[in-house]
Amino acid sequence: MEEKIREEFVQNALYRLDESTRMNSISFEQLSEEEIWKRPNESLNSIGNLVLHLCGNITQYVISCLGETEDNRKRDLEFEQTSGYTKMELFKKLEDTVEIAKRVINDVSIAQLVKKREVQRFYFSGIGVVLHAVEHYSYHTGQIAFWTKQLKNIDLGFYDGMDLNTKDS
Repeated sequence: MEEKIREEFVQNALYRLDESTRMNSISFEQLSEEEIWKRPNESLNSIGNLVLHLCGNITQYVISCLGETEDNRKRDLEFEQTSGYTKMELFKKLEDTVEIAKRVINDVSIAQLVKKREVQRFYFSGIGVVLHAVEHYSYHTGQIAFWTKQLKNIDLGFYDGMDLNTKDS
């Protein structure tokens, strides 16, 4: 029974990571190279900064903490960059980071899921680490979508062709 719970948790976490990547891909298709690094104002981050921040966070939480590898994150640098990556390089960096994290999550044992560990001065079980990473990715995906819609004045059509009003039994 424990293994079935682990598998269900893992499969749902992987699905949510893939959904955020899919939505970010749609946003990125709409954006120019210049728009990736544009800041709405001085207190907000560019999409480029958000992607670097996501890569840093997913690496720190899932790849380093859950995967039990060295944590080399330099969080402040994620927000200081104003260039240095093309749009495609940034998206590839995000995709690669998510794929590595998915492998770590897919291979996680029940013992790793319940083990408590420290990350960013917080104490989480492996489940908490995965939930944080998935939620954090989703949160910033929403910001990227909002900023894309603001820049382009378009509907991104994340669920085009799907009737989301259907009530399933």
